[in-house]
Amino acid sequence: MATTTTDTPQTQVSSLSQEGCYIALTSSPLNIQSVMDRVRSPQAGAIVLFAGTTRDSFDNEPVKELQYTAYAPLALRTMQDIAAALRAKHGLKGIAMVHRLGVVPVGEESILIAVSAPHRQAAWRAGEEALEECKARVEVWKREEFEGGEGVWRANRDGAKGERVG
Repeated sequence: MATTTTDTPQTQVSSLSQEGCYIALTSSPLNIQSVMDRVRSPQAGAIVLFAGTTRDSFDNEPVKELQYTAYAPLALRTMQDIAAALRAKHGLKGIAMVHRLGVVPVGEESILIAVSAPHRQAAWRAGEEALEECKARVEVWKREEFEGGEGVWRANRDGAKGERVG
């Protein structure tokens, strides 16, 4: 397994890769093409991509931005475990999961998950399962910043309520 950490004043990227699996946490905007290219294979008849994008509202409140934080060493290992298990379970040719940390403005992606498989059914199932497992298990937390300065920390799960912080 290869582990890479890149730090520059503008960017921090931590990644893990092993056969058919690529995992990363980054402070940079996510690149859809680059993530898809990580799973491309001549044996794959399907690539499924999920892009989780910051929306402009939550529970009828206008969202200014999201802020993500993680315990990176553990989050990377958890993501790697998920990827390896799904690759074996669904016969994937490749799986890539990249999560953005720091500020993610409205309209930008916070997570990209790409999977490739010989057939579309396995790719569809694996892509959705990867997202649900990430939301349930990966050590990433988000803060929703609302217009007007209020913020809420939430578990990185759909609909999980957070507590307001000023």
